[in-house]
Amino acid sequence: QVQLVESGGGLVQPGGSLRLSCAASGSIFRINTRAWYRQAPGKERELVAHIVGERSTNYADSVKGRFTISTGNAKNTVYLQMSNLKPEDTAVYYCHILSTTASYWGQGTQVTVSS
Repeated sequence: QVQLVESGGGLVQPGGSLRLSCAASGSIFRINTRAWYRQAPGKERELVAHIVGERSTNYADSVKGRFTISTGNAKNTVYLQMSNLKPEDTAVYYCHILSTTASYWGQGTQVTVSS
């Protein structure tokens, strides 16, 4: 069973930056989309950004202009560069890869934005 492993979360001050990484433990074929979701305490999980192929991206309005999703040289990697972080960005961030046959989720990484 392929697993997704996220890293890069942590505590950062408002206005700071973090880069989240997600790597699959094995090969995933026929990938449709790679995405990042987040879930804040007491709220539903929401889509932050997704990428189709290597360049077609879409972002939640709340993160446009501040976050950038990208893929790595290895096809089963995905990154989320987060800049100008705000306290409302505090959440557990989850990596997601959707293929034609399966849906894969990471275990989540905590991002806390606080002074």
